[in-house]
Amino acid sequence: MLVVNRFRAGEDPVGLRADLELVHGLLAEQPGYAGGWVGRNVDDPDLWTLTTHWVNVGAYRRALSAYDLKLHGVPVLSRAIDEPGAYEVVEPGGVLNVVESRVT
Repeated sequence: MLVVNRFRAGEDPVGLRADLELVHGLLAEQPGYAGGWVGRNVDDPDLWTLTTHWVNVGAYRRALSAYDLKLHGVPVLSRAIDEPGAYEVVEPGGVLNVVESRVT
């Protein structure tokens, strides 16, 4: 599972980068984390992303329940652009989830 959170840096790109690196580090310590990175858009340097890869959706959701993430991560993640950010990885011949919106 991939999670893509996009952010606008606004007046403080250095602060946003530091915040995203901190949150990425906290997420990387959680069980089920499979990889990830902080990135900045090539054409629009104000647009940043925190992208993480998880073994499954449950691992990601459990990671958000960790104390340090509730304390330091959720305030940063709440500043993300409001859009769906969870994606299933599409592999050749793989069975995909049902095509319908999910409410959590």
